[in-house]
Amino acid sequence: MIRAEIINGLNKAIPGIFVTEDYSWQRLTTLGVGTASPLVVEPGDDIELRGLVQWCQSHNVPWIVLGNGSNVVGADHEFAGIVIRLCRGSFVNISCGRTHLTVGAGVKLRSLIRFGAEHGWGGLSRLAGIPGTIGGALRMNAGAHGLCISEKVLELFGFDGEGNPWAASADSIGWQYRSTDIPADVIITGAILGLDRSDEETEDWLVNEEIARRRSTEPQGRNAGCVFRNPSPDTPAGKLIDFCGGKGISVGDAAVSYEHANYLINRGNATEADFVSLTAKVVKKVYDKTGIVLHPEVSFVDRSSMDSLEIKASPVNVAVLKGGKSTEREVSLESGAAVANALRNVGYNVTEIDIQELSVTEPLRQADVVFPVLHGGFGESGELQQLLEEANIEFVGCGSHACAAAMDKLISKRIMERAGLPTPPWAVVAHADAVLPAGMDYPVVAKAPSQGSTVGISIVHDASEWKPALLDCLKYDKEVLVEKYIKGREITVGIVDGEALTPVEIEYPGEMYDYDAKYTHAKGETYYHCPPAHVSEELQKKAQSMAVEFYKALGARDMIRIDFIVVEDGSMYILEGNTIPGFTASSLLPKGAKQAGMSFEMLCARLIKLALNRKAGR
Repeated sequence: MIRAEIINGLNKAIPGIFVTEDYSWQRLTTLGVGTASPLVVEPGDDIELRGLVQWCQSHNVPWIVLGNGSNVVGADHEFAGIVIRLCRGSFVNISCGRTHLTVGAGVKLRSLIRFGAEHGWGGLSRLAGIPGTIGGALRMNAGAHGLCISEKVLELFGFDGEGNPWAASADSIGWQYRSTDIPADVIITGAILGLDRSDEETEDWLVNEEIARRRSTEPQGRNAGCVFRNPSPDTPAGKLIDFCGGKGISVGDAAVSYEHANYLINRGNATEADFVSLTAKVVKKVYDKTGIVLHPEVSFVDRSSMDSLEIKASPVNVAVLKGGKSTEREVSLESGAAVANALRNVGYNVTEIDIQELSVTEPLRQADVVFPVLHGGFGESGELQQLLEEANIEFVGCGSHACAAAMDKLISKRIMERAGLPTPPWAVVAHADAVLPAGMDYPVVAKAPSQGSTVGISIVHDASEWKPALLDCLKYDKEVLVEKYIKGREITVGIVDGEALTPVEIEYPGEMYDYDAKYTHAKGETYYHCPPAHVSEELQKKAQSMAVEFYKALGARDMIRIDFIVVEDGSMYILEGNTIPGFTASSLLPKGAKQAGMSFEMLCARLIKLALNRKAGR
């Protein structure tokens, strides 16, 4: 039906109902984009609303419900239907019971909170900064500071798409983060809320504090609030956009706020096309760098606008490999579980595989990307990587040659020397009766060259400790790496996609950053400083530069963690590189990434994206 026919039909069917063409989207929404002016109908009570819905249903006229318009993006093209506003009569009433409040859907959330305070009710002050109405707040389960409105709801009521009365208890509704399973065709007309008893003075103070806080932190200019859902509590959308360099980008008069990157503001005359184009630009920017897909939590009057900006990325299937058979199996199980959980949090389909045999199984072939989180053994030696390469299966991390070179400390030493990178003087012995290599004095460090997590490593202080140390190392390898012991502060530099992260200083209780210092802490706590507390900024930059050189010399990719000893005189030495570093809560690569603005989830997703990019480029 054309607009004139709709107006005539409504006036005949529901005499006296308010109908207007004079409201633009600039007036109807807080964002103020959309150059068209819709047909707006404002029923005054349930009887008019029911008649309106039934008339629309019988005449195939689409409708949308609009509250305060605080999270709505208007349209540049005429909406072929009506906009229903519940801003009159019973829809803006509040009444008090002995144990609850009954509130109309058109009541503004802040007005409800003020009314409640005046009548001795509280508990919603944390939501006072949200500019929407009760109907919109209920539909999207609005929340702030750990409180969602669903926690205070007892019952909801309204009409379904055919004009039939509808009601539901709160516990029958599926409340999710910024969404519910309330049927899409249901118009919420009101709710019964169970609030806490409070006093007016306390509630007014809390409300005023929240409003002042909101005003001091929110961007200036017209906006629709936060545009995107947070992928997880640890990875807010604003942080992602900022990390990807999104602040300040613009299309026309629509711009990403410098104050808060999850706010896209209208600087004056932004159109819907400007806003949609900017939103799509932000979504792509974040996806290209992190592999995380942002989803809008604002509503678009024109659903095709929503469709145009969403990346059509099918859920990525990731196989996380953990466990293995090395001495680091338990650490790997913990790391793998952490990676799997992080990837699930940001939308990946994850299969966890405790791999104990070196073979290509069907789950690996079916995965879009394999993420090996296997410390030591065949998982880090390059054997697994070679198998995956031969099977043409894309995976996270270094290729087989770089893994093999980094895992074998003897090969690593030779690469460091060829690249002109400083490393402690070293030698190789092959049996337990060997003597201390020529030119070396105690103390020295004896290492099993192919182990990790400081398994098969010890400081040899004098001749009495020499043979026991060799015997311990020879339990794991056929040769023993003997290094000059250099006393200093240990730091480690993580690298992700060729970029050095902030170094982490490791302050441990014993002589060495051994297994106990890393995991069990029987000798005391280990402290991590990021950035380092006792290493100058100049030396930190030097370590970062050396780490990138070693990364390139190894032929590494995606990620590596490189360990250093820094001496009091300012000299520093590379100890080794780790191509599959720990991914536990206390692990070092995630600490450096966090300092660089990457949450653990962002780090894991970014590594998946690097692998997907390689796969797409084949």
